Amino acid sequence: MAAYERPLYHFALRTLRDREEAADATQEAFVKAYRGLRTFRQELRFSTWLFAITYHACCDRLAKGRRFVLEEPPEIPDHRPGPEELALRSDIQARAQQAIARLPERYRTVVTLYYLHECSYEEMAEILSLPLGTVKTHLHRAKERLRRLLESEEPA
Repeated sequence: MAAYERPLYHFALRTLRDREEAADATQEAFVKAYRGLRTFRQELRFSTWLFAITYHACCDRLAKGRRFVLEEPPEIPDHRPGPEELALRSDIQARAQQAIARLPERYRTVVTLYYLHECSYEEMAEILSLPLGTVKTHLHRAKERLRRLLESEEPA
């Protein structure tokens, strides 16, 4: 549980955009995983299975009509030295997080899985219960939207 709690929580947070709901969804996912350990298929990575359970816990919460909005995107600390480099990286991270937060949920989810959790296309398809081609299309469209969002914020 200790190895997966933080990545699953951050995934749920990016999906639900509410800290308390993300914590609840993460806990719910761990309970469901524990109860369903006998259903785990050995050909999958354990992390893929946990992300799928967490994703479905988040979807259940969203389907119940709960829409959550964070006041600001969650911070990802940068522990590298150098104040100028840290300030620049912090600005870039904030801009990227704000752009990701503006994406529709389906695009936000694939970006989170691909870039932050380093899932393969196949793993994302399994987690999201989507065809492989749909996952690739969602990620491609998400990248295009992010590019346009970030370009529109560039200083002249």
